[in-house]
Amino acid sequence: MTRRTLVVVSAGLGQPSSTRLLADQLAAAARDELVRRGADVEIRTVELREHAHDVVNHLLTGFPSTALRAALDAVAGADGLVAVTPIFNASYSGLFKSFFDVVDRDALTDRPVLIGATGGTARHSLALEHAARPMFAHLRAVVMPTAVFAAPEDWAGDGDESALRARIRRAGSALAEQIDRRPPATGPADPFALTTSFEDLLAGRDPA
Repeated sequence: MTRRTLVVVSAGLGQPSSTRLLADQLAAAARDELVRRGADVEIRTVELREHAHDVVNHLLTGFPSTALRAALDAVAGADGLVAVTPIFNASYSGLFKSFFDVVDRDALTDRPVLIGATGGTARHSLALEHAARPMFAHLRAVVMPTAVFAAPEDWAGDGDESALRARIRRAGSALAEQIDRRPPATGPADPFALTTSFEDLLAGRDPA
């Protein structure tokens, strides 16, 4: 059985948070499809509100705290990512953007990412397309075609038959398919790992 790690990044600020609720449901949909395909799935959740001060300090100093480093390593070592933000002023939240500003430059290259957002009105749903999707494309992630936006009225649907639940299942299945077709992630690279042997170094041989 293949081991898969799914990391959920939620930028919700409240408790409880509709952003976290959407993130959890997207992750559950992807997990269920991966399990159906024979995978053993671990879900790790990064609540950005818990790392807000550390993200700012990292931007100022260039050094992450132990807790933030663990969150960044989780993202870098994930087989797939669910990233959900509240929409403020027709774009992703500042905390959401700041976190991905400190993610290692190549961490999301070719990584399947499912994006989602919550907002006070359905008119803000296009923020996923004009803000979130270009950001992850810039990070060279593989962004799922189906993004999921949830306005307050979307949560009032009729259980599993609601339009929101249908979008969640469709998006989760797409993420699972992309994860399933890739080899398991190897995790973040060790910046202190030797890339050549001591013998080669002493002999003056070029490892390239």
